[in-house]
Amino acid sequence: MSSPTTRLILFLLIVVSSTACRPTRNLVYFSDLKNNDNYKVDVSANSELRFQPNDLLSIQLISLSQESNALFNRGAVQASGNRTTAGLSLNDESTEINGYLLDKNGQVDFPVLGKVKLAGLTKEEATQKMTAEIKRFVKDPIVNIRLLNFKITVIGEVNKPSTFVVPTEKINILEALGLAGDMTAYGKRENVLLVREREGVRSTTRLNLNNKEILNSPFFYLQQNDVVYVEPDKMKQIQATTDTRTYTVAALAVSVLVALIFNFQNIF
Repeated sequence: MSSPTTRLILFLLIVVSSTACRPTRNLVYFSDLKNNDNYKVDVSANSELRFQPNDLLSIQLISLSQESNALFNRGAVQASGNRTTAGLSLNDESTEINGYLLDKNGQVDFPVLGKVKLAGLTKEEATQKMTAEIKRFVKDPIVNIRLLNFKITVIGEVNKPSTFVVPTEKINILEALGLAGDMTAYGKRENVLLVREREGVRSTTRLNLNNKEILNSPFFYLQQNDVVYVEPDKMKQIQATTDTRTYTVAALAVSVLVALIFNFQNIF
């Protein structure tokens, strides 16, 4: 076999290999953690929830005065299943939810008190503020506040992309991916995109879930309305293009050509 023919065959084999093989992807979360690592980090203070405009709140007053309770707990409705919640109506049949909506200025319109700004406050701070306001009219009030529409969205290369309501008002990036059925093998664990909106500003952050330092990140815990996007790797992008058949036909053509060359050499 001549040298030029040999080089041609080697070149064609390289082309076939490059079209048939996909790069190796690290599918292990926190892959830089060794088996004997005792890795500890303090829980970030940035994980604390703060209310934002368009949040839907349940605000419940409890006091010794039934008249005051009835006055301030406007919208307290007996829900199906004998459950009563102030500022919230949960109907199992209609799935109707009523609460106190923070307007674009971050204020709630509360009975008797009028407009009260709660945006930017933690749940504890908002509770203290509402308690102080209500104390002007009610003796020894107890105020309970809950966020009703804490939701996050997970899309991209996950098995069950969706928007999820979080009743506990606290969720981290791993739990969110768990709700979405985890990433597929094509998901880029080293480059997960987090989209967050706060105080009228929408920002993006890239997270590397192969790195243990994500456990110490202020973005480890998600905030209400966060969007998590798992980007596909290049192999998945190629498969998704409309000209995928071109690669298959090209590989087949190269294989046939190599076979013909070998047969030609055997004959002569």
